[in-house]
Amino acid sequence: MLNLRKRLEDYAPYNAQEAADRRMMLTAIDVLEDPLTRENVFAHFTASAWIVNPDRTKVLMAWHNIYKTWAWTGGHADGDADLLAVALREAREETGIRDIRPVMTDIYSLEVVPVNAHVKRDSFVSAHLHMNVTYLLEADDAQPLHVKPDENSAVGWLSLDEAADNRDEPYMAVIYRKLNEKMHG
Repeated sequence: MLNLRKRLEDYAPYNAQEAADRRMMLTAIDVLEDPLTRENVFAHFTASAWIVNPDRTKVLMAWHNIYKTWAWTGGHADGDADLLAVALREAREETGIRDIRPVMTDIYSLEVVPVNAHVKRDSFVSAHLHMNVTYLLEADDAQPLHVKPDENSAVGWLSLDEAADNRDEPYMAVIYRKLNEKMHG
C-alpha cells in the first residue's frame, strides 16, 4: 500500500478533476479499511487500461454486459497494490490479446468513478465508488480478439472519436476525451 501511496503522491495531476480525485484517493488510503478490496463496500481501488494501437489512431474497447456500452478494460485490485499488473491482466482477460505492453509504467490518469447499483452474477451490488488508476497500454490492432462472455459481448478497435462518444455514460465520455487529449496533447 505504501508503494501505491507514493505513486499517487508523485503523480502530477493533468487537470482539476485529477487533482481532486488524487486527494480523495490519498485520503481513502489513510482512512478507509481495506480500500484495495471489494470488502470495502463504499470505495475501492480499480485499474483500467487505455489500449491504443501503435499509430495511436484506435482504442481497444469491450462492449460491457452490465452497462450496455463500449468501455475501457479494467477491474478490481482485489488486494493487489500493483495496479499496472491488474490493468495488464484485465486487458488480456477481457480482450484475448496476449501481446500487450505498457507505453509507460507510470500512472497515465486518475479518476474516481461512481458505480450505480446493479446486479452481477445474480447478486445485488450497492452503489459505490471506484478509485481508478489508468495505464496507457499498446497492442497491435491485427491481433485476434476474444470476448469474455461473463463480462463483455464484443471487443473491437474504435477510432479515438468513437471511443469518446459515449452517450450512455456522459461522465465516461469526459474521461475518454481526456485520455485521448493527454495522448495527443
